[in-house]
Amino acid sequence: MDGYVYFLYPCRHWYLPIPSAICYLAFAEEIDMLPVVVVHGGAGFVPKERAMQSKAGVCAAARSGYAILQSGGSSMDAVVEAVTKLENNPSFNAGCGSVLTTSGNVEMDAIVMDGKTLASGAVSAVRNIANPVQLARLVMEKTTHTCLTAHGANQFARAMGVPEVPQESLITEYSRMRWEKNLAPDANPVECQMGKMGTVGAVAVDIEGNVACATSTGGLLNKMEGRVGDTPCIGCGGFADNQAGAVSTTGHGEAIMKVTLARLILFHMEQGQSPEAASDLSLAYMKSRVQGLAGVVTVDPQGQWAARFTSSQMAWAAAQKDCLHYGLYTGEHFTQSIDEP
Repeated sequence: MDGYVYFLYPCRHWYLPIPSAICYLAFAEEIDMLPVVVVHGGAGFVPKERAMQSKAGVCAAARSGYAILQSGGSSMDAVVEAVTKLENNPSFNAGCGSVLTTSGNVEMDAIVMDGKTLASGAVSAVRNIANPVQLARLVMEKTTHTCLTAHGANQFARAMGVPEVPQESLITEYSRMRWEKNLAPDANPVECQMGKMGTVGAVAVDIEGNVACATSTGGLLNKMEGRVGDTPCIGCGGFADNQAGAVSTTGHGEAIMKVTLARLILFHMEQGQSPEAASDLSLAYMKSRVQGLAGVVTVDPQGQWAARFTSSQMAWAAAQKDCLHYGLYTGEHFTQSIDEP
């Protein structure tokens, strides 16, 4: 048996020459990075009195998504679970915390994408739906289309048995206060995002190495009726491809759309850049080219991940190897056991 190493692995026995054994050790280390889920709670400015809410919210979402992965669920299961958790949290601009249009209505957008097949589903300008991300998944799985909008999306929801909820249940006192304050003629709808956590999203890699992304938003504060931003657009609000990785974006939608931010990041990763470097390059390009600020969470199929942003803050959290990572400010990176309260 000279020159051979004998390995024990669940359900398998390995009897390999040493060079192959070395390769296997590298493969085992790679598998040890999986699964992983990374979430964001929106790019922008978060007042100190709301900082703890934003951190707690993204940490809870990351834990929920990670629990799905640990129980054998797919990356798609994980990102939908994480984003659903954020849509149900009134602190964020999605689901029950959505900002209002100029007319005082809620119109929401969402997208999901499966990196294994490139299947995607999205909805835009939907009303009276508690969890648009779940409706987006139904579009992907139950139709031959990629995106349904407004009345058509709501009609599809009824056909799928998705219950409608009163619009008032999606409007918080905080959202209504921001809406009223920013009806002033000189109000800037981009600057007025200050004080409201934004678009939410998640990316994940499951134990099989499949990636997925999901993004959901209430849109731009005091937007025109019918305005649709980057979130439901493939390559803008999100993109997932097993050959490169997955991205979920947040920020000023019109600027993100001009540079197809999610796909741009994966282009750089295809050229050999790490998730962090690719994210930074793309965010810098967006800022210099169209003067837009944004944030992203990015992951590659091996489990390397990044949470990067050019805005003042972005609440984010990641779960990997039973460790929870999270932060809000630039350069902030806390870690704790996934089981710690």
